[in-house]
Amino acid sequence: MGDILFLVGLTLTIGVSRTRRFFSRRDRMRGNIAFFGGVFLVMIRWPIFGMICQVYGLIYLFGQFFPIAANAMRDMPVVGSLFRTPAVENFFENFGGASRRTSTSRREAFDLSARLPV
Repeated sequence: MGDILFLVGLTLTIGVSRTRRFFSRRDRMRGNIAFFGGVFLVMIRWPIFGMICQVYGLIYLFGQFFPIAANAMRDMPVVGSLFRTPAVENFFENFGGASRRTSTSRREAFDLSARLPV
């Protein structure tokens, strides 16, 4: 029931065509398979494995949104101080899509073989 409500809420929030485009992109197929496979596992009464698959799929699909949400939370009165701590900032900087983009540049920056003359 929660999965259906999640999909309906997402569709009502961003629209039918954008939802269809979001789930039909090739680069998100792994997340789609994990999420909808998890829904299927829950339906056939394998709830623990299904929920694990769903969480992985949601993180894969919406991982790029978490750093954006964390930036918005920094400006909130009560929880803002928690989100401004260095440990939490580092976690959200390296979480989701940001880590995929910066990990190659960090690897290149620390790769000594790239700096050695040929």
